[in-house]
Amino acid sequence: QVRLVESGGGLVQAGGSLRLSCAASGIFINWNTILWNRQAPGKQRESVAIITSGGSTTYADSVKGRFTIVRDNAKNTVYLQMNSLKPEDTAVYYCGTPSGRWGQGTQVTVSS
Repeated sequence: QVRLVESGGGLVQAGGSLRLSCAASGIFINWNTILWNRQAPGKQRESVAIITSGGSTTYADSVKGRFTIVRDNAKNTVYLQMNSLKPEDTAVYYCGTPSGRWGQGTQVTVSS
C-alpha cells in the first residue's frame, strides 16, 4: 500500500526557510516521479516542484531559485527546501505521485 507522509511545515517570517519532508512507503521514490503541490485558501491547487525517477527537476516560475527538490534514496524521502519565503507561499503543501496518490498535507504559513 502506497503511503506518503508530509512533515516540516510551520509558521515562519518572510525571508525565512523551511524544509518539508515527504516520507514514502509502499513505493521506491527513485523509481517514481514525485510531485510537490500546494493549495492556498480560495485558490486552486498548483504544482510547485517535480523530481523524476531519473533525477530531473522542474519548478513553478514562482519558486524558481528559492525552492529545491531533492531526494534521499536511503531514507525513501523527498525533501522540498524552501528559502526566501514570501507571504504568498502560504498554503498547504502536498506530495504525491502522477497516479494520484497524495499525502495529507502540511501547512506552511509565512508572515509578513
